[in-house]
Amino acid sequence: MSKEHWAELGDGRRARVFRAGLLNRVLEHFGLSVQAWAGSTYVLRDRKGGTAVIDDLGALWVEAERLHGAPLDPLAPDLLAALER
Repeated sequence: MSKEHWAELGDGRRARVFRAGLLNRVLEHFGLSVQAWAGSTYVLRDRKGGTAVIDDLGALWVEAERLHGAPLDPLAPDLLAALER
């Protein structure tokens, strides 16, 4: 069984950086950011200095909700409107 998340199979560093950029468009709405780090992990941060090291994208949303302190709604109307700009 592979440790990698299915969305990351076969990708290199450039793809991980690109993916982090896309994720940041959503996460910034909730006061969070993510950065590709060390070639195989992500670092998730909030604006208060909280961090979480994420091994794969499968764990990202759970940790994002933990750092945010509340459930995150990826279909929130204000988020969707912000992404359309």
